[in-house]
Amino acid sequence: MRHRVAGRKLSRHTQHREWMFRNMLVSLISHERIKTTLPKAKEFRSWADKMVSLGKKGDLHARRRAFDLLRDRDAVKKLFDEIAPRFKDRQGGYTRVYKMGWRLGDAAPMALIELTTYTLPKKEKKSTVSKAKDVLKKVTPGKKGEKTGKGEKKEKKEKKKEGKKETPKEKAKKKPPEEKSE
Repeated sequence: MRHRVAGRKLSRHTQHREWMFRNMLVSLISHERIKTTLPKAKEFRSWADKMVSLGKKGDLHARRRAFDLLRDRDAVKKLFDEIAPRFKDRQGGYTRVYKMGWRLGDAAPMALIELTTYTLPKKEKKSTVSKAKDVLKKVTPGKKGEKTGKGEKKEKKEKKKEGKKETPKEKAKKKPPEEKSE
């Protein structure tokens, strides 16, 4: 039984485990979401929450403690200037873990861990009418001067022909027939 035994060893030596979590912290702070195995993500939550709590303190001592752990000036700056102010009214639970299925190679359970305030960049949704118009522009042949899917191919062929020298037979075909005078 595991009574009063805290934390997971993850089949690593203590120093290796600490280095791994430090690297994961820097990645989480810079990208705001990372993908890892589920046991690592569950253990990593406490590290991330403690780091955000340090960022919320905001004093010089907290900055120095954060730098001592992260060893990355950009990550410390982002933690104190951008991430911590987002959580000023929140008392805890700064990270969220999503289960992502199993890894193909060894069937390890995968998880996505992210900061709770992370939002995906929004894409402007096109209406169905504008989508249909875009498709029609590609399919229907356009007028001269308009560039459409098929029109672009024709223009490319014409440009290739212009680059070639005309043979005497082609010149003869282009000349209009001479009118006979009476």
